[in-house]
Amino acid sequence: MALIDIADIKQEMSSMAKRLADIRGSLDLPVKQERIGELEERMLAPDFWDDNDAAQKTISELNAIKSLVETMAKLDSQYEDLQVMLELVIEEGDSSLIPDLYDSTQELRKSFESFELELLLSDEYDKNNAILELHPGAGGTESQDWASMLLRMYTRWGDAKGFKVETLDYLPGDEAGVKSVTLLIKGYNAYGYLKSEKGVHRLVRISPFDASGRRHTSFVSCNVLPEIEDDNVVDIRTEDLKVDTYRSSGAGGQHINTTDSAVRITHLPSGIVVTCQTERSQIKNRERAMKMLTARLFEKKREEQEKTLAAIQGEQKDIAWGSQIRSYVFHPYSLVKDHRTNMEVGNVQAVMDGEIDSFIDAYLRAQINR
Repeated sequence: MALIDIADIKQEMSSMAKRLADIRGSLDLPVKQERIGELEERMLAPDFWDDNDAAQKTISELNAIKSLVETMAKLDSQYEDLQVMLELVIEEGDSSLIPDLYDSTQELRKSFESFELELLLSDEYDKNNAILELHPGAGGTESQDWASMLLRMYTRWGDAKGFKVETLDYLPGDEAGVKSVTLLIKGYNAYGYLKSEKGVHRLVRISPFDASGRRHTSFVSCNVLPEIEDDNVVDIRTEDLKVDTYRSSGAGGQHINTTDSAVRITHLPSGIVVTCQTERSQIKNRERAMKMLTARLFEKKREEQEKTLAAIQGEQKDIAWGSQIRSYVFHPYSLVKDHRTNMEVGNVQAVMDGEIDSFIDAYLRAQINR
């Protein structure tokens, strides 16, 4: 049995060695070290903090590149330690070390998988903050309650990731739940992770709002956009905007209904409407609303480009963001299934508590393998 275990471990180690080499090659570490030097030199400039936004971007990029380089070095070191341990077990024939060696190998494998997932987020806007919108479908209180459950799920996921979750707009339901909510989830790669959540989420359960205890199906649309920092990405003309101010509604403290601080911006050419009401200041709400509008117009532009490319290539591609992606079944059995990857999780409560990384992982890996 010990020999079989050793053979399995040696095979796992061989696989890791190849993966390490592949990752190291894809990272181009000399270039990254050079970039680290450039950024560190920029931070020493006397005028570095004159532009706070630019300074923060530089720091964020530096931390991200350093994290990749340091993680690679850590994986190399852990692999070398395991290799030494494996050789020791083989040379001395000490089978008592095999369980520890096996456990260490599995831990390193998980670290590999986590790092590989991070490296999959290589699209231009993956590193950006994410704007996440939830809109209940038909069904009144039932679907609005489902939206509030998803709001909690994404909030808990963001908290667990160490991301900052801010509410940009919140419209409460008539009896329970929410009619609509927009979140800004701030953190490196927030959009890269959450872009997998874009689509319709379906709930099947015994309704707590139905006195007859019947089973109900509810739908909520989730839209995810990258927060765009570059104002030149889309052209927004002042004359194309209709700006309205109004009194805020919903949660937010005593100040929320004392002034007309909420802002609604309508982009007349496209008909896109965005609102923000969570800040005390009308100016800040307008700034945030403009970021939301920029993101929406950017997404519209990108989808139009994808449609044009699909038409040229003769592809029948559904790029509508309303496509159903996942079902959450509470009754008659317990199951969450992603219809794009066939990933299934039986522990529905864990998923609703924010444990959605398995779905994100499966989606991102599927995109690479397409």
